[in-house]
This record gives sequence, C-alpha cells and structure tokens, in this order.
Amino acid sequence: MGIKDQFDDKSQELKNKAKQAMGDKKDQTQERARQAQDKAQSETQRAQQEAQDRFDQDYDV
Repeated sequence: MGIKDQFDDKSQELKNKAKQAMGDKKDQTQERARQAQDKAQSETQRAQQEAQDRFDQDYDV
C-alpha cells in the first residue's frame, strides 16, 4: 500500500465520518422540531380547554 493509497483511505474515512456526523445532527434537529411541534399542540389544546371551561363556568351561574 503506497502513501497515496493511505491518503485516499484516510480521506474517505474522514468523508464518511463527516457524513455520519451531519446525518446525526439532522436526526437530532428533526427530533427537536417534532418535540417542539408536539409541545405547541398540547399547549394549544390546554389553552382551548381552559377557555372552554371558563366559558362553561360563566353560563353555569
């Protein structure tokens, strides 16, 4: 194995590591976005329920 082959192998290895790191970051970003969306949806539902409860209380009097 010549020096050129060693450099080519190392270059390919670093390239693969970079791709994997980018893929991992992308997966993390997608998961965080999904969690934020879920949180926003649950907070919206909670706020709607609170508003409905207040409305119901106003008309129960």
